[in-house]
Amino acid sequence: MSKTYKLILAINLVLVLGLFSFSVIKKETLLNNGREILLRLAPVDPRSLMQGDYMRLDYQILRQIDYEENSTNKYIVVKVGSDNVAEYVRVQNDKNLSEGELLIRYKEEEWTRRIGAENYFFQEGTGEKYADAEYGLIKVDADGNCMLIGLCNSDKQLIK
Repeated sequence: MSKTYKLILAINLVLVLGLFSFSVIKKETLLNNGREILLRLAPVDPRSLMQGDYMRLDYQILRQIDYEENSTNKYIVVKVGSDNVAEYVRVQNDKNLSEGELLIRYKEEEWTRRIGAENYFFQEGTGEKYADAEYGLIKVDADGNCMLIGLCNSDKQLIK
């Protein structure tokens, strides 16, 4: 191998490792510093035979967005009640908030909208205990990025 080839290979390796590390650090920061909220789940097909035991999730707040609204909006604004359940307020394309509001970033893909927390994988054979899940436990940061932590029952208790 030539020196140029080795140099290009080393630079690419450093870039890939740097991007991967940045992604991990970003998720760890969200996990450690994000605010926990509960999002009501909406009915959806619960299992995938091809991918094993997991639930595909949908959230009621995503169903409250009018498809006629401008698709350039990037954020769902929610208010969190004393029970930690987030309620839909509006959609907007900036980060300006009123007192007590939080942002959830979403992406629009053809006829669906996603917040990036739509799949919950669980150990094989334990799917029955998640069948009655009513809430997704989400951590969200100030920029509206979110991460699914777990599923909760009707009593808002984490299903373990």
